[in-house]
Amino acid sequence: MDQKLTLRQIAVAAIMALGVAQGAYAQAQPEADNNATPGLVAEPGAATAPASAVLPAQPQVQTSALTPDEAKQSAAGNVAEVQQLIKGSELSELRTTYNASYGTSLLFHGKEMTYYVALFQQKNFWRVIKTQDAARAEMIYRDFVRQTVQLSNVEIRRTQLEAQKAFTERMIALSQGRANRLQADLDVARQQQMIVTNEQQQTRAEAAALAQQKTAAQEQLRVAQRQVRDLQRQLESGLPAH
Repeated sequence: MDQKLTLRQIAVAAIMALGVAQGAYAQAQPEADNNATPGLVAEPGAATAPASAVLPAQPQVQTSALTPDEAKQSAAGNVAEVQQLIKGSELSELRTTYNASYGTSLLFHGKEMTYYVALFQQKNFWRVIKTQDAARAEMIYRDFVRQTVQLSNVEIRRTQLEAQKAFTERMIALSQGRANRLQADLDVARQQQMIVTNEQQQTRAEAAALAQQKTAAQEQLRVAQRQVRDLQRQLESGLPAH
């Protein structure tokens, strides 16, 4: 994917919202609190911004890369400026790093020898720092990358848990289907076993009856054979022997 085109899409998405809130932001003069830690991701004064302000509410992450002057830069002003430059194809994208839906880009305006370090989520610019110091821009870029890693941890964890949940549910469905098939096989086996048991009982009863009938028939045969022998002897009585 063409990264410049992606940035242009980001600019178009955010610049529409800027039209409503830019006037209010242009007059805002955030004051640095001497006791506050410089470099918080959320811009000072953000709590008083209107609900429809262009910058979405984000978790505050400290960064040691920004100086107090850099921390006091107008996020809305820099965002509007970099969006206009992107729209006019005046910026060169030097680096971009994504972590889940968060990302940071190092952009260079060659005409003014100026660097812009942008922190964004999805298509919404969140923070833009402007500097003409290349080394400083690289340092801020690395620090913003570190922030995206921190911010994306929960999102990545959620993605992993969603995948694990879906995988577990799929395994449950497969296991349940297997269990249902095994239960059906077991029901068939039990039914067949009952049929076989009944057949065996009937066969044993028939075999026992046949055995009794055989015994009775054999006894009848012996009686008949004795009778034949007796009659034979009587018939041959008085005849000379062989």
